[in-house]
Formats: sequence, C-alpha cells, structure tokens
Amino acid sequence: MIQMYTTPSCSSCRKAKKWFEEHRIPYREKNIFNVKLTRDDIMSMLKNSEGGFEDIISKRSKVFQEIDLNLDDMSLNELTDFIIENPSVLRRPIIIEQQKMQVGYNEDEIRAFIPKRLREIIMCTTCDKGEDCDYRRALDQYFRELRRKESPARSS
Repeated sequence: MIQMYTTPSCSSCRKAKKWFEEHRIPYREKNIFNVKLTRDDIMSMLKNSEGGFEDIISKRSKVFQEIDLNLDDMSLNELTDFIIENPSVLRRPIIIEQQKMQVGYNEDEIRAFIPKRLREIIMCTTCDKGEDCDYRRALDQYFRELRRKESPARSS
C-alpha cells in the first residue's frame, strides 16, 4: 500500500492526492501535523532515499533556519528525534511504496506509482499491436477492468 505523508496546507500534497484519486490508486495518508511520526516512519523514508536526511529535510523550513542546524553534526537518533518533534522540517509530500519513494510532487515522476496492470495496458504488452497505447485510452480500459472486478462484489 502506498503511504503518503502530508500536511493540510501543502499544495503539492493536494496535487498528489488528486492524481492518485483520479487514477483510482489507493493510498494511506498520514497528516504529519495531526498524527505524530514514528521512528519507523522516518526509517522507511531513509531506507528509500538516496541522499538520506538531505532528501527529506527542507532546509528552507522556518524551524530549520531558526535553529541553524548542521546535519553533519547530529547523530541518526538526534536527527530522528528532531524530526519527530518538528515535522514541519520535512519536505512534502513524501510518497512511499515498497522501494519507491517520491519527495514533492512531480507530474512525471509520480507515474512510478502506476499499478502494474495499467503499465501493461499502456505498453501494449497484452495486445497484438506491440506499441505504446494512447495514455487516455489505456486509462479508460484500466478503469473498465476495475469496474468489472468491482461489479460482482457489489451484487453479493
């Protein structure tokens, strides 16, 4: 399941949620201002990042600038505790699924979260043409397949 870390006033978070909803891709949202982050949350972010804390912390955040932190001088535990107590230092949204992570909203990069079946339709791996299908047509076909799967469940 896709995990998305958000805040209410974040326009990039709203764009990401809208994209997932338009593509009918389920996700779990964690509002980092309403629900306290855990060490596991932060470790999941770090496990999926290439640059560690540099990837997830916004050096432009008010808290970061006021305290004048030097990330290199802090231990893993100190930084983790700092983020748990000051979640506003995180860049947003942070979207994680297994080994995939996206920080911020990028219209092209978010497509990494497209379900396997939709990717198959887009790439025409299941049709005779052997060429890329039109994205909108592929999306329509994918939604038709989802509706067919949901129909028997509704009638029972």
